[in-house]
Amino acid sequence: MGGGDPATLAFYQAQAPRYTLSFGQAPSRHLDPFLDRLEPGARILELGCGGGRDGARIVERGFDLDATDGVPAMVRKANERFDLGARVMRFDELDAVSAYDAVWAHACLLHVPRTDLPGVLAAIRTALKPGGWHYASYKLGSGEGRCLLGRLHNFPDAAWIEAAYRDAGFAIVASDMFRGEGADGTVRDWIALTVRVEDRS
Repeated sequence: MGGGDPATLAFYQAQAPRYTLSFGQAPSRHLDPFLDRLEPGARILELGCGGGRDGARIVERGFDLDATDGVPAMVRKANERFDLGARVMRFDELDAVSAYDAVWAHACLLHVPRTDLPGVLAAIRTALKPGGWHYASYKLGSGEGRCLLGRLHNFPDAAWIEAAYRDAGFAIVASDMFRGEGADGTVRDWIALTVRVEDRS
């Protein structure tokens, strides 16, 4: 995980051992369909790798993974469990240029403050090669706030987050809304976006 909010970072740092064991071992539901869009051996940046279960699936399928998380304790857990070679990197530290074929960001960019999200999306777009793919999922809501565990969420509505991606130069390829339960036990609507770097040539 990891955005810029100190309370959110502190939560994951303190709760990493329990948090990484509290979810099933299966990868995210949207991961395999996303990977199916990519060329074999594609270079993938994972943001917010958490306990490493999605990263392990990415490697298992033969892709070239660069797994990152903004929380050192999460990175340690991911490497202990899956030996991913994960490294510590906050979203605001991403400065790669045309380095990746895809960026996978499951349930992590939802912690980025709304005012910071355009900069993060711009950095993701810059990090992608022309035609590169990006996936992210967000809890939906009506405005920035905190969950019952004290973690900051940007809680966008669907129109707001889709507009943010278009403004950042992405074309929305798929938008999937579903119900999901967060770590605080609250069931909310979520949105999963699969986008691609828009060709403006």
